[in-house]
Amino acid sequence: MANRIILNETSYHGKGAIEHIVPEIQTRGFKKVLVVTDHDLVKFHVAEKVTKLLDDAGIAYALFDEVKANPSVDVIKRGVAKFKEIGADCLVAIGGGSPIDSAKAIGIIINNPEFSDVLSLEGVAPTRNKCVPIIAVATTAGTAAEVTINYVITDEEKKRKFVCVDVHDIPVVAVVDPDMMSSMPRGLTAATGMDALTHAIEGYITKAAWELTDALHLKAIQLISRSLRLAVENDPKGREEMALGQYVAGMGFSNVGLGVVHSMAHPLSAYYDTPHGIANAVLLPYVMEFNKDYTGEKYREIARAMGVKNVDEMSQEEYRNAAVNAVKQLAKDVGIPEKLSEIGVKEEDLPALSVDALNDVCTGGNPRDCTADEILEVYKTAF
Repeated sequence: MANRIILNETSYHGKGAIEHIVPEIQTRGFKKVLVVTDHDLVKFHVAEKVTKLLDDAGIAYALFDEVKANPSVDVIKRGVAKFKEIGADCLVAIGGGSPIDSAKAIGIIINNPEFSDVLSLEGVAPTRNKCVPIIAVATTAGTAAEVTINYVITDEEKKRKFVCVDVHDIPVVAVVDPDMMSSMPRGLTAATGMDALTHAIEGYITKAAWELTDALHLKAIQLISRSLRLAVENDPKGREEMALGQYVAGMGFSNVGLGVVHSMAHPLSAYYDTPHGIANAVLLPYVMEFNKDYTGEKYREIARAMGVKNVDEMSQEEYRNAAVNAVKQLAKDVGIPEKLSEIGVKEEDLPALSVDALNDVCTGGNPRDCTADEILEVYKTAF
């Protein structure tokens, strides 16, 4: 079986990367930009770092800042209407996963109008056309939405999140500038960083993993585990390494999928509006425990990448436990809660959450096949 890798046409990394946005727009001949972002990034002048570049270059644009965390079907429909209203031909997405995911959905629907109800994009939708060109500017070091072929939308009516996987949605240009992330508060830095670690670990152990993605994920685990504590303290070197680490993780998992951590995290956001990174961070060590007997020698390499010493002298049980404990320690060090009960999850909802998690598209990639009852037991342990 052939393995497939899909990446951005172009990506820019490091301080000053945003300076390449205007030349990319001009070289590609775009005339009118819809800037997709959220209200807070406008309020705190983060989006302004990009819109000022557009202003100075005389590039016409309109602002769509109605995106919220866990973007809904209604948000996507309003974004599509805004794009048509202004006659745009390009999207610049500024933000974490929510604005970039919203831009992907908007761009797909514009060029594939038969999917305008949004809900029909769930899963692997048979779209025929590439989405409107997107320049994705990351403001968090976690989701890697700027380099993935996935996006997640919330169906508020049914209280569920659904994952869309589409080779046509990847941004043509990714801009990963740590200066765009410097204003992230401590808690958000920790949550998005643990989200990135979850991507790297789940991508490394998923059923579809192979040698090239293994190399990407191990490097991402190494970068994230050594830099997240520094990034939480707003250390510039930590910010820069986290920006790179989360992108490298995205290069991998976008092409091989994820697992039950994400399957279990998605319903939490749908039910309680839990930030995705927090949900993943709390669940990760518990799911690692659940999966550990189905991962061969991979936990040894996770432990090694996270800086655990003398892993070659450990038994299989020892290095598997060492990997789980390293994740627990990192989460504790950056202030992640240990239990679901601490983040507003209700015990009476756990059975329904388990059914939703089982039906999530990410479940199929988990290294251990599972039932709703087994997922429920993991939820209970994490509760």
